[in-house]
Amino acid sequence: MATDLTAPRTAARPDVASIQRRTLRLLFTTQIIGGIGVTIGIAVGALLAARIAGTAVAGVAQSAGVVGAALLAVPVTRIMARHGRRPGLVLAYTVGAVGGLLVVLAAATRWVPLLFVGMLLFGGGTAANLQARYTAVDLAEPARRGRQLSLIVWATTIGAVAAPNFAALADRVTTGWGLPPLAGPFAFSAAAFVLAAVVLLGLLRPDPLLTARRLAAAEAPAADLPSAADATATAVAAEAPAAGGGATPAAAPVKERAPRGAGMRAAWSVVRGQPAARLGIAAVAVGHLVMVAVMAMTPVRLGESHADADVLRLVGIVLSLHIAGMYAFSPVVGWLTDRLGRRAVILGGVGLLLAACAVAGTAGHHTPRLSVGLVLLGLGWSGTMVAGSTLLSESVSAAVRPSVQGLSDLIMGLAGAGAAVVSGFVMQFAGYPVLTLLAAVAAAPLVALALRPVPTGAPDEEG
Repeated sequence: MATDLTAPRTAARPDVASIQRRTLRLLFTTQIIGGIGVTIGIAVGALLAARIAGTAVAGVAQSAGVVGAALLAVPVTRIMARHGRRPGLVLAYTVGAVGGLLVVLAAATRWVPLLFVGMLLFGGGTAANLQARYTAVDLAEPARRGRQLSLIVWATTIGAVAAPNFAALADRVTTGWGLPPLAGPFAFSAAAFVLAAVVLLGLLRPDPLLTARRLAAAEAPAADLPSAADATATAVAAEAPAAGGGATPAAAPVKERAPRGAGMRAAWSVVRGQPAARLGIAAVAVGHLVMVAVMAMTPVRLGESHADADVLRLVGIVLSLHIAGMYAFSPVVGWLTDRLGRRAVILGGVGLLLAACAVAGTAGHHTPRLSVGLVLLGLGWSGTMVAGSTLLSESVSAAVRPSVQGLSDLIMGLAGAGAAVVSGFVMQFAGYPVLTLLAAVAAAPLVALALRPVPTGAPDEEG
């Protein structure tokens, strides 16, 4: 495959707007399909694990999917860095499909180690869904990056809402085929991942990341372009939103030394030199950590004050409201990200996370107030996720963008998995109010980072 940076300078400029519209429509469709596949597995994964391995390890099996998504970000983004978005997304969905089939086999054989391997690989579906949001901004105009990224995040809502109905249908159908109970939904998940992979493989052309690189290479001064044998890539500084409102170009050629197919070490080296990129990664990771820590123990909190007959119903209502806060308003969050600026929305997201911890932590056994806290928690996560991801994407060049985005998803996934494990111990030994207090403390440093003065003349910062 030809290196995108060696495209002829005289080549006709592609119709970027048309490519971007087509890419967004395609990603929106595959995000719904992939979201259904992921949510079906999440809906029945803990129940299936409890039946095969026992209740004590059901949560660990679920966490395996989170860890798998984080770890798979490394090879997926390495492939993207070399060959573009399309093969990386196809690989992630394919690995998720293989994981779903292994879970079905584990359910049939009741082999616990195979179950964990399957759940680990099943995280490929989540990895693909996460990387899709970055694909949406490769060719986006600076003033519309937040909205277009948030549109792909919002598409997940459709899959999440539809998935429970598909899970029940899949279980009924495949039980008649002889599969064990609760195994069928994972077979349907595998089919959904395969469908998403096939659609992307056939239709995601031209590749948005490779197109963005060609444009950057064609627009760079001749003296700044590397030779085909050079192991470094010339980066064009990202366009950042103006301090007073919408996004305005702040283009200034900046060189970033990053080998082709740069890995996590090279990505970290780039991030260390880009304050805006550090803020973007921190916003995504901290927002996810706080959200997972509080959300994971909320069902346990409800179980302390309600009878078993009512707990599942209340958990379903509260978590549905929480998911609505996470995804349903993401287009509004994206619009605010473009209108007010990335940092302003990150600060607003942190403020909502702190408010959520305060409301949920002081709710006691008042379920309506706890529900309000979980809605605020979802809204805060949406703010840090959308604005942080947008800021990160535009803070580094197309040459190193996939590796840096993979580093962000790796850190985010490990932060969420760690928060889920630690929250259980805190809940057992100190209680829910202390858990929410510690979550708020973890979010506080992000405020200081977002308010840090902008270095004069930095092209990658706002204002």
